Amino acid sequence: MQAIIDLEEHVTTTANQLGRPIGANSEETRKRIMFAAMRLVAEVGYTRATIREVAREAEMTSGTLYHYFPNKSELVRTTFNEFAGTAVTRMAEAALTGNTLLDNLVAVLDEADQVMREFPHIAAFEQAVRVEGAQHLNLQVASNSIFTTMRGLLEQIVTSGGPHALTTDVDGTVNVLYALLRGLVETAATASPDDYHSTLRSAKLLIRGQLFNYTELT
Repeated sequence: MQAIIDLEEHVTTTANQLGRPIGANSEETRKRIMFAAMRLVAEVGYTRATIREVAREAEMTSGTLYHYFPNKSELVRTTFNEFAGTAVTRMAEAALTGNTLLDNLVAVLDEADQVMREFPHIAAFEQAVRVEGAQHLNLQVASNSIFTTMRGLLEQIVTSGGPHALTTDVDGTVNVLYALLRGLVETAATASPDDYHSTLRSAKLLIRGQLFNYTELT
């Protein structure tokens, strides 16, 4: 969970360094800017997204936006760190809600699905930033930490299943679950909502061993 703590500390430090207008809706405005940045980068890519267009999406002037973020790279970097950190934290909490290993795995997928519903552009945003701007934005460490945390979460679920713990190769099991989770993220970035949710339903059936009707295959 150290990656989550590091992300939160980075976001807090960045916020304290920025001069912002004083007002009760300061945090609400900041979130609106980040939502606009996420949507725009997801749709047109990091390179083509501009501060002017983000400000237009957020229904404000560029000058107002600059009170919150000094430039595009800091805006996108903060958006990536904050929303990715939130998603990982929520999935980690979901992993503690079930009574069995399978319940916890499905709970993680359900929480990931809920994150996608609340932030429908998050997967395409993450993909665009990773493809176009990761090196420029110095996000390699943060991105790697997030995925390392995700894999560690899956390993924790697999190895703490109590009476339902797996007796097969743990690394191989974690690897295939991690590949499944990463694949769902990639699907969410490119597929229609209906196709994504259909894929997610099939993934949960696969985990529970119910994807194939063996009575029909014999």
